[in-house]
Amino acid sequence: MRSLPKLDLLKPRTSDSRIIELQAYVKERAENRPAVYRMVAADGEVVYVGKSKQLRSRLLSYFRGEYPDAKGARILREAHDIAWDYVPSEFAALLAELRLIKQWRPRLNVALKRDGRNLCFIKLTGGVAPRLTVVRGPGTDDNALYYGPFLGAVQVDESLRELSDVLGMRDCTLDRKMRFSDQQELFQLAPRTPGCLRYEVKKCLGPCIAACSSSDYMERVGMARAFLDGRDDGPLQMLRAEMTASSDRLEYERAAAYRDKFHRLQALREQFGRLRFAVESLSFAYTVPGTDGKDRVYVIRRGRVRAEMDVPATPAEHSALDEVLRQVFSDATDGLQVPSHEIDELLLLSSWFRRFPRELDRTKRVERVS
Repeated sequence: MRSLPKLDLLKPRTSDSRIIELQAYVKERAENRPAVYRMVAADGEVVYVGKSKQLRSRLLSYFRGEYPDAKGARILREAHDIAWDYVPSEFAALLAELRLIKQWRPRLNVALKRDGRNLCFIKLTGGVAPRLTVVRGPGTDDNALYYGPFLGAVQVDESLRELSDVLGMRDCTLDRKMRFSDQQELFQLAPRTPGCLRYEVKKCLGPCIAACSSSDYMERVGMARAFLDGRDDGPLQMLRAEMTASSDRLEYERAAAYRDKFHRLQALREQFGRLRFAVESLSFAYTVPGTDGKDRVYVIRRGRVRAEMDVPATPAEHSALDEVLRQVFSDATDGLQVPSHEIDELLLLSSWFRRFPRELDRTKRVERVS
């Protein structure tokens, strides 16, 4: 039998008598309607957040755990109370669950999560000398920029290495101290030696050994952002120039190497184009029928819910919705940047419309307002 996490062992188990009381409470009060629910410990900690389109059936399933180590039984042993809020639809329950998880950070949601997504993001870190890397999710770095999601982490990582090499961006660890050539120092240090293979072979500007200025390095970072946003082909032009120059010097092996780099980076750029189309296609007004008779309109822009409201029934409400649409779709941003706090919502909406493509029939495209 798999052992319980150490953190679980530090918490007192919910007694059998309390579990019986919770079961009776669910049977008496819960209805089979869409809802989001919270499992709350005796000290008030929200230990788990879940959702269901049939709340009563879902909650009662927790009391039928066959094994002590089963997921439902483990969650129930942490819960002293169960609270829930009804929502109009399954889609509303999905959104509410995501937002509550972000708000409460329940430890059992993290401990029991099984992430089978084959997706990745390109991350441009913050700090004095940003670097490019491939990650599976947003993490906790709110100062970073993210691009994606992409399929095929290995291929994306190879292409990203070409981009870093062309622009001379570093790939060393984030705790490496940077020393720019224009950086004032209190004490004069001994001459520095490179000690970096990428700098020696001219694939890094050397921001850690004062081989470039801060402005020089940030200029290359700007070129990387422009390339990732689809606004500039500078890195591709640099590779093409190197390929042509090597060929003119009859250095055909070097020219072939530059050609392969060019093709890998071009493939990444083409994937950006497909991704931009896919994300931009998730921009519309989405009307969702409510089980309680209250239909909702979700204003979705680039895969994220920007606003939601009841379906308008009066001229004033129609005007209010038109104003919301005007504000949301007047944004002309076409880049692939995704704020870290919106990544999970983008993935959720993408998954929702892949699972239920017929739901696209309930959407209405909105022309961008200039």
